[in-house]
Amino acid sequence: MQPAPTQPLTTPGPGTKVIVTGAAGGIGAAMIAALAGLGCQVAGIDRPGTVLPDALAAVPLFEADLADENAAATAVSNAVTHLGGLDCLIGAAANVASVHRAKTFAPGIFRQDIESNLLSQFWTAQAAYAALAESNRANLVLFSSVGALDGLPGQVSYATAKAGVIGMVRTLAAEWAEAGIRVNAVVPGLVATPKVLALPESTQTRILRNVAMKRLVEVDEIVASVLFLMSRGAGAITGQALRVDGGAGINTEGLYHR
Repeated sequence: MQPAPTQPLTTPGPGTKVIVTGAAGGIGAAMIAALAGLGCQVAGIDRPGTVLPDALAAVPLFEADLADENAAATAVSNAVTHLGGLDCLIGAAANVASVHRAKTFAPGIFRQDIESNLLSQFWTAQAAYAALAESNRANLVLFSSVGALDGLPGQVSYATAKAGVIGMVRTLAAEWAEAGIRVNAVVPGLVATPKVLALPESTQTRILRNVAMKRLVEVDEIVASVLFLMSRGAGAITGQALRVDGGAGINTEGLYHR
């Protein structure tokens, strides 16, 4: 179905019903705050024991280990019931804690990272399909990473999972277009979340050497990208992986001296 023409061109309209996974994380919480500010109806999903910031205390938070397909299905179902339907699922849940060289990467940790960063995205997307298919502005926006496209030494499991997310997005976009569901990925570079800002300055500087703009991506820049993909202005965009990385994938060296 075509979106209602009264919807804003570059942001989702008031009343849009949205589920955000990874809701208590830096990006997830910022996403919820922005959506609520636009008048959207929002529910969050995150791991058991997590809490939203005090400013978002009124937003319902459903707890689930999304790597478990049954738990993911239950959480999505409960959130959809609470919202009274669903227009968009934003998959921002991720686990980026494992850092090991590939030659000594423990099988159990690798498997856990694939479950947390890839399978969880599929289980939630699959669980949301029926509700999204009933919407006239249905969107699925999943988070990948530049590591999926450029490689990420020390985090082979994370890069592998996030590459899988892009393949998933392109496949779901092809399969679900007939149901009126657009499916896209946001591919962030190094984002200025509290966890990243806590990294040693030397580590940030080293990573940013390969970024054309020589700076971190701001959280609100990621949020704005997702809002656009949800909007009427992005109505013909599906199956895409949108890099928001400050030019991390650009070759900045040539045959001349700057």
